[in-house]
Amino acid sequence: MIHYTIKLSQTEVEELNGIISKGRHTSQAFRTAYILLNCDKGEFSDDTTIKNAEITKVLKIGERTIGRVKKKFIEEGFESVLERRVSSQNYTKKVDGDIEAKLVKLCCSEPPEGFSKWSLRLLADRMVELEYIDYISHVTVGQVLKKNELKPWKVKGWVIPPEQSSEFVANMEYVLDVYKMPYDEDFPVVCMDESPKQLIQEVASTPIKPGQEARMDYEYIRHGMVNIFMANEPLKGKRLVEITQRKTKTDWAKFIKRIADEVYPQAKKIKLVMDNFKTHDASAFYETFEPQEAKRLRDRFEFVYTPKHGSWLNMAEIELHVLNGQCLNRHIASEKEIKSEVDAWQNHRNNKTSKINWQFTNDQARIKLKRLYPSITT
Repeated sequence: MIHYTIKLSQTEVEELNGIISKGRHTSQAFRTAYILLNCDKGEFSDDTTIKNAEITKVLKIGERTIGRVKKKFIEEGFESVLERRVSSQNYTKKVDGDIEAKLVKLCCSEPPEGFSKWSLRLLADRMVELEYIDYISHVTVGQVLKKNELKPWKVKGWVIPPEQSSEFVANMEYVLDVYKMPYDEDFPVVCMDESPKQLIQEVASTPIKPGQEARMDYEYIRHGMVNIFMANEPLKGKRLVEITQRKTKTDWAKFIKRIADEVYPQAKKIKLVMDNFKTHDASAFYETFEPQEAKRLRDRFEFVYTPKHGSWLNMAEIELHVLNGQCLNRHIASEKEIKSEVDAWQNHRNNKTSKINWQFTNDQARIKLKRLYPSITT
């Protein structure tokens, strides 16, 4: 039998109490919030937790439903357990493309009567009222808008780019040009990406006793999250992976320094392909190192950014999927353990010089993605 131990943070407790008290959420969201609060064994619990059997009587549900909620919370996270769409165990995506598009469209529309501008909480409430999603927190709304560089609380207006986007295709074609360059050890092409990973402890208990059949129980306990930085050189079959507790500009700058000094100390200029996040910027060097060192690192790189909504062009994302599939598709309890496992995987892949054979070209893009190219009138 598997047991899932729920330990909520203070923020999670407050948000779940808000769902129950406000009464504007769906019955499913209310039920999930009630289950989690009454199964909570964390330090912020109000000490009124009840047994599963009592929860089933109150909500008129089966114990299997309670088990599914607890399992999803442990394995996929707080946001996922409250939202309608089911994420895979290996990769938790809070909103899919359809929900994201609806949120962006809503953000760019006129705010409701009585409000001069949208707020994150107002957008979250409106998404539920329009029945786009059962539940979405203001935190998730903020993450989606940050990704799309939308700030509805500011006076300056924003518009949704049309399907034809010269900015997208210009950046895409430059990335594809970089990818078709022949291998040059003086000017290596390196792709960089990052991804979160939940730490989950699997505890075995109930050893065999005289007169009893062998039985093994398991308990799963969540131990926070870590960040994974990935850098890989597709043509050489080389990669560098680093596990950090956070993903700040300082964390990123220190990782990039490792790429320059440990992996490519002799390279004249490193072409670094990455998504256009605010942390992925040369200013991070100056916030982390002395000016002379920051300038030295900046001069070692040429930054090549994927276009907005074009993270699929980043080959480091492919390498992260390989890492997840081969190494991280299981429960790992601690930062020390995940570092050890990832180091072993990295060494194995580097020893095999596992490469990525990128085939997509500009000629293919102009056919398959023709709708993204502006129409030219003569």
